[in-house]
Amino acid sequence: MGVRAGAFALNLLSVPLNVQVLQALEEEPKSLLDLRRAAGSPPQTTMRGHLRALTEIGVLQRHREAAFPGSVDYRLGAAGRALLEVAEVLEQWLADSPEGHLELGDQAAKSAIKALVDGWTTTIVRAIAARPSSLTELNRLISDISYPSLERRLGAMRLAGQIEPCSGRGRGTPYAATEWLRQAVAPLLAGARWEQDFAPDRAATLGRLDVESCFLLSLPLLDLASDLSGLCRLAVVSRNGNREPAVAGVMVGIDAGQIVSCVSRLKGEATAWAAGSAAAWTAALVDHRAERLELGGDGSLAVALVDGLHGTLFRVRQAS
Repeated sequence: MGVRAGAFALNLLSVPLNVQVLQALEEEPKSLLDLRRAAGSPPQTTMRGHLRALTEIGVLQRHREAAFPGSVDYRLGAAGRALLEVAEVLEQWLADSPEGHLELGDQAAKSAIKALVDGWTTTIVRAIAARPSSLTELNRLISDISYPSLERRLGAMRLAGQIEPCSGRGRGTPYAATEWLRQAVAPLLAGARWEQDFAPDRAATLGRLDVESCFLLSLPLLDLASDLSGLCRLAVVSRNGNREPAVAGVMVGIDAGQIVSCVSRLKGEATAWAAGSAAAWTAALVDHRAERLELGGDGSLAVALVDGLHGTLFRVRQAS
């Protein structure tokens, strides 16, 4: 079971002490003593361990004061400033929790983020994004974790309000993605984009399962104009040397502004399409910079989907 795109960044932000350090340094550098006080005076060995780890990945920088030999202060590096932007997106998602507003850095937020990351990494999210599934069905689909481990992760996601039981046929209770889990695409994409820019050797790139999960989860959230209809292909293209490009994504059907189908099979004729690299898609959805995407066919339909995904997922950036 490998690490999935976005998980590394969100795991960093799930640790309360990491969040406290980032927030304490947002305005100005601080000495180790002042930083430790601002972070709630954790044990010195714990504090040094976290600072060392954050410094190694460029989130923090150590600066030695020439005027005071032996005196060192800490400040945010470029990766740290960018990670605060991911934290902003994550905070917006946590604020919408069905359990009530969760504060980034507290224990409840840590549990919710961990449940999300575990579900994302184990492909539970991918399976449920496609269709509601029972524990028994998920156990058949996901072979690399044990039944008890799968049950624990599913229970954590349900407790956090990320999945909910629904009616279904056959044995077992099927679970479906809640609207809050669908909105989690925002922090996952923001985290994946941060990893592309600042931790490419420590984190995974967006793969086929990530791409399909993001589209399958987020597209049902869209509220489109009633004059839009058609079949649109949304594709992420990756190239590896001289090999044939790998393509992942979804085919989404729209009728009078309503999404009536969304499947991961890309074959067949489409009336519109949007395609690009993982970096082009994260720029389009996170930053609303779609110039690197290739749009074709019914341009109004493709643009409406790309703009709708950005506007629905990244409300913080729209408001700022």
